[in-house]
Amino acid sequence: MVAFSETPQLWGLATAQLWRRFRRRLRMGPLFRWRFTGFTPERVLIAPQDLRPADPQLAEEFYHGRFALAGRVVETGGRSPFIVEPPNAAWQAALHNFGWLRHMRASGTELATANARALLSDWIATHGRSIGGPAWAPEVTAQRIIAWLQHSSLILAGADLRAYRQFMRSLATQVRYLRTMAAVMDDGEEKLRARIALAFAALALPVSSNTARSARRNLEFELIHQILPDGGHISRNPLTVLELLADLLPLRQTYASGTEAPPKALMEAIERMLPALRFFRHHDGNLALFNGVGATMPERVIAVLRHDDIGGLPLTHALHSGYERLSMDSTTIIADTGLAPPVTASRDAHAGCLSFEMSSGRNRYIVNAGVDRYGPEEFRPLARSTAAHSTATINDTSSCRFSATSGLSTMIGTPIIAGPTKVNVERIERPGAAGFVANHNGYVRPFGIYHERQIVLSHNGSVIEGIDSFFAAGRNPLRGTGRENVVIRFHLHPAVNVSVDDNGLIILQVDNDDIWMFSATVQPFIEDSLFFAGFRGPVKTRQITLSLSAAQLPEVEWQFTRTSLGAYG
Repeated sequence: MVAFSETPQLWGLATAQLWRRFRRRLRMGPLFRWRFTGFTPERVLIAPQDLRPADPQLAEEFYHGRFALAGRVVETGGRSPFIVEPPNAAWQAALHNFGWLRHMRASGTELATANARALLSDWIATHGRSIGGPAWAPEVTAQRIIAWLQHSSLILAGADLRAYRQFMRSLATQVRYLRTMAAVMDDGEEKLRARIALAFAALALPVSSNTARSARRNLEFELIHQILPDGGHISRNPLTVLELLADLLPLRQTYASGTEAPPKALMEAIERMLPALRFFRHHDGNLALFNGVGATMPERVIAVLRHDDIGGLPLTHALHSGYERLSMDSTTIIADTGLAPPVTASRDAHAGCLSFEMSSGRNRYIVNAGVDRYGPEEFRPLARSTAAHSTATINDTSSCRFSATSGLSTMIGTPIIAGPTKVNVERIERPGAAGFVANHNGYVRPFGIYHERQIVLSHNGSVIEGIDSFFAAGRNPLRGTGRENVVIRFHLHPAVNVSVDDNGLIILQVDNDDIWMFSATVQPFIEDSLFFAGFRGPVKTRQITLSLSAAQLPEVEWQFTRTSLGAYG
């Protein structure tokens, strides 16, 4: 249910969205359509690099009519993939954005090249002459422009004159269309990517000096607006940092290959974002599961970090992004200590304040549930809830509230409309130990309760000491009202084996690696859980839970201790 005080905010969002939609429709109407036609460039001056990993085997699958995209496989039965019924919107977008051209190029065979050209010609015939629909969504068009430019040599080398001109004409139309639509796109990653695509086009295609300056200026504006001083993105989604770097690094290289110096904002953004990407990375190469991150291919992270000229250790304190990192020997802890993103950038954000993840060596032990990016939509609210994170919930309520009004969700999505308005964070630094203490007021409005969490990593990374505290305003004790039922959750990675020893200690182990033992000042329980971020979709896992009444027990201590297999045996 949406509180009355939040209704004006929702209607404000809806009104802004309606205005953007009106402006988009207006720009696709007859008053603006003339902007989509014009000069056809003769050639692509430079083909930007594609940093995303490719799988040559997929090119073979595409040739046989099996299109594995966005977690779904569609067999076309000899028909064009552009006329078959898509299984979902994500598959449809992945088909029309042409990111799969990298697999064709990686194959390196004449068959894959011919198939890529045939599919591109097929798209132009079925969708290229009529602007509109999902194929021409501005965010999809931006990705398609980047892909066509990056793999233009695959398409154009050896192409006949008719196909060559057809490609260049369609590419120019898409660039002019995106140039018209970018200004009325929603704030966030997709708008920034549109500006990146237009900057690529201004470098790779012959354009006027005014067009080039405009592309550069608009790119700088979005970078300054969206990339935080510590290198994070305004969405607070670590995966967004990776995705944007995969486009920004080739853009930097494309500028360097030409006669124009890269924009200062571009260089500075990349310099901040690379350490931020390291900040969110566990030792196994995966990104921490916060605010919309699902299964991550470590190869994708490696492909981007390979271009990090500075290297070095990651940050320990991402103040602007709202995260803390503790690292000692082979143990790493990453924690969410920030406010929700701005409402316009919170459509995928989670209610995970004060949650944390812990990895030891190349194994993740404590995780958040993450998201299944291509799975059923009904899982998304579960994955975004506080209970899907390794932190405390009060009365099974999330610390943030999402817009769930059915009439508005189709228009504005489900952004965060209420939650913590203040998070206090202090670092703990002492000889042989590092940690933090943080509290938030996300539960003050519904229950009058503050939640505070302290985590300290010590003994060369072998001991993690935590304290969860609950109190009223002014740090006063809580009065028992029956509304202080707390559950503290520690979600386990599916690879972790969990058991209880003769002394009541909970034992965590992955294969034959080191053992972690868990204890707490209240009785811990082992319960079932779901891990949404599996590569093949959600999988069952376990969680450690601590249940208590915050009024009767306002402070709970817990501890993870690492020991070797030999020492425990």
